[in-house]
This record gives sequence, C-alpha cells and structure tokens, in this order.
Amino acid sequence: MTIIATTSPTPSPLSPSTPGREWWRSAVIYQVYPRSFADANGDGIGDLPGITRRLPALAELGVDAVWLSPFQTSPQRDAGYDVADYCDVDPLFGTLADFDALLDEAHGLGLRVIIDLVPNHSSSDHTWFQEALAAGPGSPERARYIFREGQGEHGELPPNNWESIFGGPAWTRITEADGQPGQWYLHLFDKSQPDLDWENPWVWEQFRGILRFWLDRGVDGFRVDVAHGMIKEEGLPDYTPPAGAGSMTGAELPTTTGGIPLEPEIAAHAEQDPATPPYFGQDGVHEIYRDWHKVLEEYEGDRVLCGEAWVEPLEKLARWVRPDEMQQTFNFGYLETPWNAPALRTVIDRSISVFGSVGAPSTWVLSNHDVVRHATRLALTGDNPQGHGIGPKSTGIPDPAFALRRARAATALMLALPGSAYLYQGEELGLPEAIDLPDEARQDPTWFRTGGERYGRDGCRVPIPWEGADPSYGFGPGAASWLPQPASWAEYTRSSQRGVPGSTLTMYQEALAARREHDLAFGELEWSDLGQDTLLFRSGAVTVVVNLGEKPVELPAGEIVLQSGPVEGRLLPQDTTVWLR
Repeated sequence: MTIIATTSPTPSPLSPSTPGREWWRSAVIYQVYPRSFADANGDGIGDLPGITRRLPALAELGVDAVWLSPFQTSPQRDAGYDVADYCDVDPLFGTLADFDALLDEAHGLGLRVIIDLVPNHSSSDHTWFQEALAAGPGSPERARYIFREGQGEHGELPPNNWESIFGGPAWTRITEADGQPGQWYLHLFDKSQPDLDWENPWVWEQFRGILRFWLDRGVDGFRVDVAHGMIKEEGLPDYTPPAGAGSMTGAELPTTTGGIPLEPEIAAHAEQDPATPPYFGQDGVHEIYRDWHKVLEEYEGDRVLCGEAWVEPLEKLARWVRPDEMQQTFNFGYLETPWNAPALRTVIDRSISVFGSVGAPSTWVLSNHDVVRHATRLALTGDNPQGHGIGPKSTGIPDPAFALRRARAATALMLALPGSAYLYQGEELGLPEAIDLPDEARQDPTWFRTGGERYGRDGCRVPIPWEGADPSYGFGPGAASWLPQPASWAEYTRSSQRGVPGSTLTMYQEALAARREHDLAFGELEWSDLGQDTLLFRSGAVTVVVNLGEKPVELPAGEIVLQSGPVEGRLLPQDTTVWLR
C-alpha cells in the first residue's frame, strides 16, 4: 500500500514564530490519552468528539499545544500503539471528519496539535503484515518486516536471545501457507506489534507519505514513539541486558561518574555512557529523522518532531535534536530523577548545557501514559522499575496527601525551568496512580505477558474525572468507564477545583500564567545556595526556592507570586516551592 498526499499543504492558522523564538522552544504541551480523556457517546471509551468538547478547558488552563496519543485504526491490543492503518481514525474514536473538527476547534482556541506516530512497528493486523505472511520467505512483502530463519536443527529456536519489553521472547514463529513451521518475526513489544525493517527503502517511502497525509490536514507536528528504535545492529547479535537495566533503554543505569562512586539516590542518574543494546539507540536512526526534517520543511508554521527516545547519557540523547533532525526529545533523565536536591540540580544543569550545545531547548516532563503518576511516584519508597507499574501488593505506597504536596512542589519547579514542558492529562487535578484496580479489569499487555508479575501501566491510564459525584464523574454521559475509576476521585474533579484558591488546578493555572508573564521559558538560571536540601535559583525577575528537606527554610526577600502549598510567614515548609518577585 502506498500513501499519497491528496490535498494541498495547509499552513497552520496560528501566528508564525520568529527565529530563535519558535513556539516549540517555550511551549507547554498537554498530553491527551484519547481513550481516557472524555467520552462523548457513552460507550465508556474516550473519543475525538469528547476531546473537542473539552478543549476550552485546556485553553483555560493555559497550555500552548495538545499532543494526542494514538487514535488511528487499531485492534487496540496495546491501546492504539499497534496501528493497522496510519491514515485513518479508529471507529472507536470517531472519523477523519471528527479529527478535522477537533483540529479546527483547537486552532481556533490558539492551541497547536501534535499527534502520535508509531514507526518502529505496526499492528499484525496491518495490510502490510498480512501481505508479508501470505507472500512467503524471500518476497518483497516479507522484507517490510524483520523475518529470520530460526536456529537449531529444524529452525525451532528463535534467531537470537532478545527479550520483549513487555516480557517474554521478542520473536514469534509463524506457520507458513503449507502448514509447516516457518520463519520467525521480531517484535520488541507485543507479538501483535511486528517490527518494521527500516533498512528497506520501501518503508521510508511509506512513512514520508504518512507524514504528508497528516501535515496536509494541518497538524503541527508528531510525537515519535520509540524514536530510539527502528534501526537494529547488523547481524542482530545476542544481547542480555544487565541487572538493573531500564526496560526502554535495555542498558544498565550507571553507578559512578568519572570513576567516583555516587550516593545511591544520584547514582542511577549519573551521566555515564552505558553499553548500547543492539536494538535501541543505533546511529542509523538519525538518517531517518534528517529525512523527516526535510519533509516538515515543505510546510509552513514551524511543524515539529518530538522523540520518545529513552537514551542515556544526555550527551547521546542530544543527537536526536541537532538542527537538522528533531526539534524536541523527552528528557526522561529528568523524569526519573529522585526527589533529591543535588540530583535535581545536576540533571537540570546537564540538560540545559547539553541541549543548548546543539541549539535545542530541554523538554521537561514528570508524567505520561507509561509511568506511575508523579503525584504518587515521587514519594514511593518501594521498588518502581520503569514500565512495571504498582498495584495492591506493592510496597512503599505513600500517603496521598504527602505525595501530592511533593508532586505540586515538583511541578512548580519544572514550570520555572527554561525550555518546553509536557503535562499529562489529570496531573493538573493532582490525580494519583490508581493502585487498587481489580485483576480482571487490567488490560496492559505487560500484565498478561508476565503472568501478573508486573502490574503494567493501567494505573496511570484510568479515565479522568470532570465533574459531579455520579458514576464516571463526567467522563461520559453514563456510568461506563473502560477502566474503573477510584471512589476517591470525586474530590479530584475539575469542577470541584475550578476557581478554588489553593487547589491543584488553580496552582497549575497560576503557574502557567506566571511562567508566560515572566518569560521563564527563555530565562537563564543563576544558582545560589541555601543548604543541602534546598534549590534556589534566579531566572530574570523571579527567584525560585524549593525545600526538599524536612525542616522549614527561611525565604529570601521578595513577594510570593506562586506557591505550591501553604506558607506561613517567611518559613518555607517541607516539599514546597515558591516563586518570588
């Protein structure tokens, strides 16, 4: 199947940026997870009309752009990250006309729209893969994916020892048309997500067409899923991730810097180049993004590419945002940094320096659809490997009020930093991770592929509450919700927090307004010292103080323009951030 653009290029209706002040350098971008944001038709699953109806709330919040997680045609075995048609809308979410209406509404409200693109793999239901199965070994159709002969006397063993990110082997053997066991295909994720072969020029051409299809409709850019994947090391050599490896990097987290042992809290985030696994972070991916960069340059309006690249260290990650590649990449090193003042100062300084060295902004993020919500995560005391999730049997679950106080302080710190920032739906309400989901309700492939050993990501994907105390809390017109919402979420609804001084929603609105007023996205940090457990820096006319310790801290002079929590007099309590003018 070949995708051909059918309409003339459509410029973004929003004002063009000036060089050096492009919108994406300072934008606060709000992630919408479509199935959990707003349900218009009452089937319990969020949809595009539901998103469109709620866009004014995002404009009121004060964000600059919306990123939509996958809504394209999919059998939904991995919540849409298994795409069966890259150029259509899954009926679960609506139609292309619904998408066009959403885009028009967003642009009319001054919001840009970024959509998810999943190029590492397709769904096994995709026509490309079904044709590959039918065509047989050695065919051009099979060459679209990574098929290999098995090892062993009869090919009964997989081609190598790679493990899936979701658990279990990364290879599945097919049955050929004659009924005999046949080749194996690679899937770094679920077996329903076969990896495309990006050594094949045919694949490149298909994705150029996919990019143009959506750019022609007027989208402002793409968030690229698994942007560190796609290219695999030649020969597909065996690889066993070391103990303590991150699931999305496949590399061991370092414990020293410059040969000097680090404190345990900081060690996991040191800037040391770990070994590169043969399926992630290969140099060949950069040619893909240089090619895509040229496609986006055909269009007006500063269209962007943002990469989900789990790459360490930051110096290596910066290669994804060189001037002729992507505009942004997520700063997962920052997301994974513990609530520790020296560790945070280190990663902030490194991020600003490293991304700045290639002319790119740092993109700060604390939560998304793949990690435990930071209103729980930052206060966890139990183990929390990325992607494993937490649940009823997990240890070290924090008190919700204590965890929220810390999360609010972390957000106020993040939004004061120079560059761009991403928010995940519901964090502006202070939503914690949904921990007590019943086993029978879980849907993440990780849960099933590990036999329930890992809870997976369902806890951060529960539909968000909007108003009222009725079932679904305004998520939809009825009680239906594809994942059950906790009874405690009545206190987190948007309607109960709107206009309420001190509410989490109000704090987010005030932070975004003050961030824009004081141009903090283009600020330069000047650090001062208040103590081991405190962060203190100046950015333009604003001084930011964060107390990460247990004892109150005396505030320097200045009028408080933002506070993440209550402040009595001039003493800053534990886990609280203030901005002073």
